Amino acid sequence: MRHSILFVTGTDTGAGKTVLTCLLTRHLRGRGLRVAALKPICSGGRDDALRLQRALGGALELDEINPWHFRAPLAPLLAARREQRRVRLPQVIERIRTIQARFDIVLVEGAGGLFSPLGEGFDSYDLIAAVRATPIVVCPNRLGAVNHALLTIEALPRTTANGACLVLSDPREPDAASRTNPGLLRELRPGLKCFRLPWLGRRQISGRVSKSDAFARFARDLIGN
Repeated sequence: MRHSILFVTGTDTGAGKTVLTCLLTRHLRGRGLRVAALKPICSGGRDDALRLQRALGGALELDEINPWHFRAPLAPLLAARREQRRVRLPQVIERIRTIQARFDIVLVEGAGGLFSPLGEGFDSYDLIAAVRATPIVVCPNRLGAVNHALLTIEALPRTTANGACLVLSDPREPDAASRTNPGLLRELRPGLKCFRLPWLGRRQISGRVSKSDAFARFARDLIGN
């Protein structure tokens, strides 16, 4: 895992990417690894980047975590254009590589889903392929998740798809679909690394879960640490 890049993307916005990225950041730091967590591009506020900064314990400045941020709650491409700004893929790759040289593991959180436009002519798919990141796909664990998850998994870059993981993020009150989705996905896609993340309240997200034995087992199965 040393000097590797894990890219957390989702089947949609609000899937639980930031929750998972924060938990993994805290867990890996607790294992003594030098961890960076980035949200290179965001729009409509910097709350996700601020949560990553807290999870990092000050290891990075906010503008290192989130170099490009835009006010409008739109796809980053459109939000940037409203401010007469342009973000291009080589710029983002350079930022990630610069951070990667300083840390053991870099967690990169995308914005929206896999094909949500991040900048001029690129999206999370292009960024995953460019930095050869290991994809972690987060999907809300509810009715319809099987279709959304399979579409995203199938669409991943072929060069990285074999190492991809799927994390189903439980709702506050799991239902029949939530309980049966993991088994059905494993049946339909044998060999798919599929995990279920229980619903977590704000206090749990703040630190206790990432230090628990249960989460340690989850993280070890998910990323090998």
